[in-house]
Amino acid sequence: MGRLAGKTALVTGSSRGIGRATAIKLGRDGALVAVHYAENETAAKETAAEIEADGGRAFTVGARLGVPGDVHELFQRLEAGLKERTGEAGLDVLVNNAGATSMGAPADQVTPEDFDRLFAVNAKAPFFIVQRALTVLRTGGRIINISSGLTRFANPDQIPYAMTKAAVEQISLHFARLLAPRGITVNSVAPGITNNGDPVFSIPEVVDQMAQLSAFKRVGEAREIADVIAFLASPEAGWITGAFIDATGGTLLG
Repeated sequence: MGRLAGKTALVTGSSRGIGRATAIKLGRDGALVAVHYAENETAAKETAAEIEADGGRAFTVGARLGVPGDVHELFQRLEAGLKERTGEAGLDVLVNNAGATSMGAPADQVTPEDFDRLFAVNAKAPFFIVQRALTVLRTGGRIINISSGLTRFANPDQIPYAMTKAAVEQISLHFARLLAPRGITVNSVAPGITNNGDPVFSIPEVVDQMAQLSAFKRVGEAREIADVIAFLASPEAGWITGAFIDATGGTLLG
């Protein structure tokens, strides 16, 4: 019996990378995990299958974020899946991990379309997911929002992306105050450069260059971020809320 036995969890964007590692970790800790995906259903099913192979329970939930009706569709499918497996739609852990990535661009080349896309997926969707989750989150629940070390580390080619992640941190800060009377904690986790399975992490010279930003002189692994998230989702983290958790491997030390 894991520390999350009897709990339910939704991890957005959990078909790959940090989201996948988090879903697997929460499953190992005993939670029934809703594995969310936007487009890659096959990858999401692989995540769920790995959880079940470890003796856990999981199901997939498909919904594209950043488009009209996204949150309604997500929760309609989530609640149906939870009711089918537990008899109710109660949620204990919400991990807002899904996000649109940015390859970066000089500030004078950012288009309104790119800007709007990033904010729709990375800031608007997490806010309304939390808002909608308030109707199903149980007392003592956990919300973990995934930010980025870029909110504390200047990179002029990533201004819009960093802005969206700063918004995520504000979601955590203010909802933490709002939800404290219900015993619900809300925190932000900020990864640094993390191996998420992208092909770039198979290029040794590129990885070596990225590794120099960390105090440990290596890139992070998705499971290491998942461990931090899983702690915040646990009963042991009940006295932590509104926090910014630096999970950059010392990148922000300067």
